[in-house]
Amino acid sequence: MLKQSPRVLGRPRHDENAKPKKDIVLETATRLFIKEGYKNISMADVAKACNVTKATIYYYYPTKGDLYTSALLAMMDQIKLSILQILEESISFKDRLEKLVEIHLSATVDIDMKNFMREATINLSESQLIEVQASENNMYKTIEQAMKVEMELGTIRKGNATFFAHSFMALMSVGYVKDGEGKRIFQSEAMAAREIIDFFWKSVEK
Repeated sequence: MLKQSPRVLGRPRHDENAKPKKDIVLETATRLFIKEGYKNISMADVAKACNVTKATIYYYYPTKGDLYTSALLAMMDQIKLSILQILEESISFKDRLEKLVEIHLSATVDIDMKNFMREATINLSESQLIEVQASENNMYKTIEQAMKVEMELGTIRKGNATFFAHSFMALMSVGYVKDGEGKRIFQSEAMAAREIIDFFWKSVEK
């Protein structure tokens, strides 16, 4: 009778019908990082929330920096995908931009991306930061490419597409701004999107 090969230490049991454990770990860790921040969440906290051992977490992510990096990359990949989907819709470019801002603000209402990036700068290694920055640049490239296309179509004026893209993303972040009492300056994401795009459009229209 053949003996079953022993499992590698920390390696989780495989279940064909279950959601990949690595995905569960990443999703859970991302939620915890969003709620509590990098410093306040340990690998033990993630393991407890996932109902697995710390060895399982370390099997997939050798360090907390690796886990945090993966969380950031996953978020930015999802944002890029959403941007691409909206920019490919058959509506005017101005309407696409307004929809993009509204959906982005609504989807990230509980995510402080500036704080995420600040904590990344403080806590991640140089190679991890390079990964994160490359992913962030890819988001800007998606917008930049759309700007170039619309310039060629004559929808917007000719100009520096990179500058346009970064200006657009910077303006979009205004949707998160709060006043001295902690209230957002816009009553809704739809209002924020409308005001932001009206302001941006005046700078790029022909």
